[in-house]
Amino acid sequence: MTSHRFAFRRRLQAGFTLIELMVVLVIIGVLAALIVPNVLERADDARVTAARTDVNNIMQALKLYRLDNQRYPTAEQGLQALVTKPTAAPVPPNWKPYLEKLPNDPWGRPYQYLNPGVKGEIDVMSLGADGQPGGEGKNADIGSWQ
Repeated sequence: MTSHRFAFRRRLQAGFTLIELMVVLVIIGVLAALIVPNVLERADDARVTAARTDVNNIMQALKLYRLDNQRYPTAEQGLQALVTKPTAAPVPPNWKPYLEKLPNDPWGRPYQYLNPGVKGEIDVMSLGADGQPGGEGKNADIGSWQ
């Protein structure tokens, strides 16, 4: 009986064998190979959604600017006119701060503003992950016309 207890106690203290550790590492590797690509794809989807939300918020601020001042900021005044009062003509008569600060797109670049716009009266857009006009998927432009 004593030798049985001794063997049992020694087995508890022995820890994991190399085979057991290898099996666990292989299982973790397989799970990572299946899950990581899906998680990375979700991150790209989240950036696109964040860019669309930012573009919509900027467009709403531009519409308020137009209601107060009877015109959109010029291309020279740019989106900065939503944060600080423009000093270049035409100076807006009823300017208020429309945004606390200008956001960058989820890829760290400033949003583009066109007045007159190409796809609408004005255009606000992000050039996507690649920072180049056009593209598909995560590299596609995200704009106020969508």
